[in-house]
Amino acid sequence: MTLALVLFVAWRHNIRNEAYLYWGLGFLLTGIGFAMVALRGEIPSLLSVEAGNAIALLGQSAWVAGFLALDRKRIEWWALLPPAIWLAGVFLPWVNSDYSNRVVLYNLASATGATALAMAVAAGDMRRERTRIKLMGVFVLQGCLCFGSALTMTLTMPSDVEATNLGGASAMATAFLLTIAFAFTCRLIMERSERHLRALTLTDSLTGVLNRRGLLGYFDGIQERAHNEQRQVAVILFDLDHFKRVNDRYGHQSGDAVLTAFARMARQYIPNNIFGRMGGEEFAAFAAVADQTEAEAIAEAIRTEFCRLPVNTGEAIVPVTVSIGIALASSIEANIDKLISAADRALYAAKAAGRNCTVTFGEAEAAAPAPATPNSTAGELVPTVDDQVEALRRMGTLSRAR
Repeated sequence: MTLALVLFVAWRHNIRNEAYLYWGLGFLLTGIGFAMVALRGEIPSLLSVEAGNAIALLGQSAWVAGFLALDRKRIEWWALLPPAIWLAGVFLPWVNSDYSNRVVLYNLASATGATALAMAVAAGDMRRERTRIKLMGVFVLQGCLCFGSALTMTLTMPSDVEATNLGGASAMATAFLLTIAFAFTCRLIMERSERHLRALTLTDSLTGVLNRRGLLGYFDGIQERAHNEQRQVAVILFDLDHFKRVNDRYGHQSGDAVLTAFARMARQYIPNNIFGRMGGEEFAAFAAVADQTEAEAIAEAIRTEFCRLPVNTGEAIVPVTVSIGIALASSIEANIDKLISAADRALYAAKAAGRNCTVTFGEAEAAAPAPATPNSTAGELVPTVDDQVEALRRMGTLSRAR
């Protein structure tokens, strides 16, 4: 009952997490059920035996529902199997009139409940939450214990006294295992909370993408992947053009909406979503690419998609463009500080070239030390679609002139 009260208080503190509610109901129902069984002889047998054990087993169903709710999964029909098995068998004459057979039936129902608990735990993310493996093991052990007890009683056909002793020993072992399971469940919740808090420290609160700290933490992984796949490391910097004018003209809320819209769109084009906000209106992406062409294709896909449609902030239609700087290096030579510095210089060159374009620094330029004064003509200006169309149009004009 104390655990039920604690879990109900936890649920009131975090009402969106229904797992606490179901677990609290589970302990409450189990406590009520066992209390009714303990009053056998003081209250009618129908309430003590049939109803009491059914309520206790319904507590197991509530625990199953709690683990499913923890993972935002819908409650399955098999969660109700423990009390259903008990109610389906206890009214059979040869079960109802024999104490040993009732104990066997209860153990079978309890074994089913333990199996359902193991299934509910296994339905979550076993790779990220390793505690689930231990927790599932406890429930599997509990199921084996209950099933083994039922099988032993079926084969040995003990007297009522022996059945009582065996049932009591099984109940004590089950209670011990449930205590261990509760401890593992607490550990699971603590690990999940720690992981959530860690994710908050690495996530930009406005856009939902990685913040600078979170983004930089992925660089080593991208470098290792590029080395294993014999690819290059690309750092791509994005800067929204004339963003201060957007804030001044449309307001800061519209500016925030533009940042969010860009982040939501851009991350879809980044391999493995290694994309984040460096600060203000500047974003960055890390990618392992085959060559310069692939990096430019990613950048141009984002640039053309973003400038193609104005951002609807709900209050205004805001036309925005983005300038992009790319720096590349081999997986062996890749250095995060040098690559970001080179990409920043490429971004400066894109701004100087008229904005709404992409400039790329290859390996040689990225490896070169940064000049005291940025060179606006450095880097390779990636031709835009409009540039290519205009070039084709000019070629057609020249051919007709001939």
